[in-house]
Amino acid sequence: MLPLTLQFLIAMIASAINERLQRRLDYALEEVRVLKEILRAATGKDRISFTPDQRRRLALAGIELTPKERRECCQIIKPRTILTWFRGLAARKYDSSQRKTGRPRKARDIRKLVVRMALENLNWGYTKIRDALRTGLKIELGRTTVADILAEEGIEPAPEREKKRTWKQFLKMHWDTLYACDFFSVEALSPFGTVRYMVSFVIEIKSRAVEVAGIKMDPDEVWMKQLARNLVDPVDGFLRGAKYLIHARDPLFTEAFIAILEAGGVKSVAIPAQSPNCNPYAERFVKTIKYECLNQFVIFGERHLRHLIKEFVEHYMTERFHQGIGGQLIRNVGPTNDNGADGKVACRSRLGGLLNYYHREAA
Repeated sequence: MLPLTLQFLIAMIASAINERLQRRLDYALEEVRVLKEILRAATGKDRISFTPDQRRRLALAGIELTPKERRECCQIIKPRTILTWFRGLAARKYDSSQRKTGRPRKARDIRKLVVRMALENLNWGYTKIRDALRTGLKIELGRTTVADILAEEGIEPAPEREKKRTWKQFLKMHWDTLYACDFFSVEALSPFGTVRYMVSFVIEIKSRAVEVAGIKMDPDEVWMKQLARNLVDPVDGFLRGAKYLIHARDPLFTEAFIAILEAGGVKSVAIPAQSPNCNPYAERFVKTIKYECLNQFVIFGERHLRHLIKEFVEHYMTERFHQGIGGQLIRNVGPTNDNGADGKVACRSRLGGLLNYYHREAA
């Protein structure tokens, strides 16, 4: 039996150690409470999401505690939750199949395909998507499964999707038969000072081909009606292959102008008010012709203006490489060189060297 003095000494040391451990535990618990208060203030929630690895680590550490210690120490999760996690961890050791609850999810590529079909075909319902998968792609998928996949991705049913068709989707749908028109103003000198001319043009969206429809100082309804007749002429009208014509809500686009277009088989599509971004291809052409040509000149009258525009449009159509169509020419005219890089390099210039086109001469 130990001497009384030694027993007293051991008791004092044990008490000191317990006191230090208790202070550390008290600090750790208080720190957890502060972190929970910060979390509640930031998110309004007390619950924390744990990864499977974090659950495993907490379960293994918590199972080593006594029930009393778990009640005192477990601040983030409840003691019974630790026991539940540990039982699941222990059961997994003997479960070779690693079963998951519920029905298995469809392969990721099939889910992506369902979402793609719904977004690219706004009027396709669940049944039509199912039939397209089954008949065209030999993928068996139930109608309810299609509905569940779209619901999980936050995609609405077909009637609601059609109501929310975007402008970009409209452009893409009618790409082959879609045209746009607009005006831009040009200041020119005259014997009586500066005058403003309005230039009307039409652009084919798919090819970026442009036709200058007319130039006039003060456009009126009579002039606009004649302009519309020229555009829809069945022989050489620029809009003879068009189905839709995008334009602004300018007063010049009168009911008579629209009626002539419709008589020629072209439907008028007015963009929202003060939304030039809805007619981007026409806006891009205006910036191009002004930056590359018109802003470089002092224009003396209508004849000079017509000459500049004529030269630029010919360059734009046959000599300018367009990034929007893969760096290609809109129309390739003239002889081509079949000898690759062997031909002589030539340059065709317009407007005193402002517009240049470099090419190899044909053999």
